Amino acid sequence: MVYDVTIIGGGIVGLATAWKIQEAHPGIKVVVVEKETAVATHQTDRNSGVIHSGIYYKPGSAKAINCVKGYGMLLDFCRQHDIPFELCGKIIIAGDEKQIPTLEGIYKRGIENGLQGIRMIDAKEAKEIEPSCHAVKGIWVPQAGIIDYRVVANKLAELIKEHGGEIITGFRVDRINEDRDCIRISSDSRSVVSKLAIGCAGLYADHLARMAGVNPPHKIVPFRGEFYALSPEATRLVKGLIYPVPDVNFPFLGVHLTKRIDGGVEAGPNAVLAFRREGYKHLDVHMGELAEALSYSGFQKLAVKHWRKGMDEMVRSFSKRAFLKSLQVLVPTLGMKDITRSRTGVRAQALDKNGNLVDDYVILQQERMIHLCNAPSPAATSCLSIGEYVAGIAGEKISGLEG
Repeated sequence: MVYDVTIIGGGIVGLATAWKIQEAHPGIKVVVVEKETAVATHQTDRNSGVIHSGIYYKPGSAKAINCVKGYGMLLDFCRQHDIPFELCGKIIIAGDEKQIPTLEGIYKRGIENGLQGIRMIDAKEAKEIEPSCHAVKGIWVPQAGIIDYRVVANKLAELIKEHGGEIITGFRVDRINEDRDCIRISSDSRSVVSKLAIGCAGLYADHLARMAGVNPPHKIVPFRGEFYALSPEATRLVKGLIYPVPDVNFPFLGVHLTKRIDGGVEAGPNAVLAFRREGYKHLDVHMGELAEALSYSGFQKLAVKHWRKGMDEMVRSFSKRAFLKSLQVLVPTLGMKDITRSRTGVRAQALDKNGNLVDDYVILQQERMIHLCNAPSPAATSCLSIGEYVAGIAGEKISGLEG
């Protein structure tokens, strides 16, 4: 099977990239290969379902630029294709006076990133928006919303096929060979030949890059995020999205309360080391992947620097009461009877050899291959903008190869 472009990975970013290539180059022969039996089964389907505004991210960073741009592109796409979403807004709340300087820094970032309508609110205004929350001060972010990203991904897959593209599932890439004229991507029993390939492998992005002969400056370390569902009675305590002031040392936003597009309210996620890259349960262990993470100098340095935070997260992973305590910082009246364990996800977090969490997108290139080696949250919100950017690189490469 011979193609112009092969996308490796059928998550929302891979699908958005394929679609944007088709939009920019009608008639180009595109295929998406995915190891699972369906697209969008991992990070796309297991995130919090939030449409992010771009308030948190460093001005000028790829995260900030793509989130703000991608936000508008996502809403336009949803309106065009009748995909349900709701801009319910969110509040980021400071529970005590010590958090106010960090809160004000987040607000400043939002303004610098061009967000309209955000405003600082006092405790009274916070109560008007979320009557059950506890806050001494907060930020109101009207742009934030909720969506089911699996629905978006399925629509992208449908459009790709309608416009002549192919999606091959059950295709686990185990070899990549590049030569002068093409790149061959092989699975156990079949292969595809392509002028160009793009790696969008999420949790296995670094493995894929190394398979192709690239040595990324980081390693993916998987962090499991666990969610609780609020009881029907407790859902009345939450109107939209309630977030704490995040720990500035981590790219995680802290346990928060999230209204769901399909009804109900969810609490979470936390962030605890997963014992395999797709380890959604406590007892999901892959000895090779666990050894890879634990033996990595970057993880060892992170663990030394932030061992107390890591222990707190581990306790919260196993203890419902500890998890509840985090939620009661946001909504004090929540009780044990109000929350039930629901689902989990695993976040692909890039970590460099010095123990620093890589917070921005990382794209590496070879002559015939582009690797999206790090695309953490808000990649789902930003998917169409990221896809358009990668499609631009792909277009230049194809022109160069043909020239």
